[in-house]
Amino acid sequence: MIKLVAAAALAAGLSSAVSLSAHAEPGANNGTWSVELVTESGLCSARYSYALAIRQGQVQLVSGEAGARVSGHVGADGSVGLAVSNGTASGTGTGRLQAGTGSGTWKVASLCSGRWTARRRNDRTAQAD
Repeated sequence: MIKLVAAAALAAGLSSAVSLSAHAEPGANNGTWSVELVTESGLCSARYSYALAIRQGQVQLVSGEAGARVSGHVGADGSVGLAVSNGTASGTGTGRLQAGTGSGTWKVASLCSGRWTARRRNDRTAQAD
C-alpha cells in the first residue's frame, strides 16, 4: 500500500509539477503524461512510474496500482497541486509543468518523500469543442 500511495503521490506531484506562462490558454497541458516518482527518504520503494491525464486543468490517474485515487488541478500558469490516497494512507504533490515537461516534490505523511518528473506523451487527449 505504501508503494501505491507513494507512486500515486509522485504521479500526482508530477501532475502537480507544471509551469506555463501566465498567458497560457486553458487546456494547454491537456493530454497524457508519463510521470516518474523517485523516493529520496523514507520507507517507500525507490521508483514508481504512472500515467496521468490532464483535461481542462483536472488530473486523473490513467494507469497505476488498483485502489489508488488521484485528484488535482493544474493552473493556467502550470502550477500543480495533487492529493493521492489508497486506503488509509494519503499524500500530496506539488510542482510545475512547462513545454511538455514537469517536475516537483511529493510526500506521503511521515512515511516517505521524494521528487517527480513528468513528460507529455505524444498521444494528446482530445479537447472538447
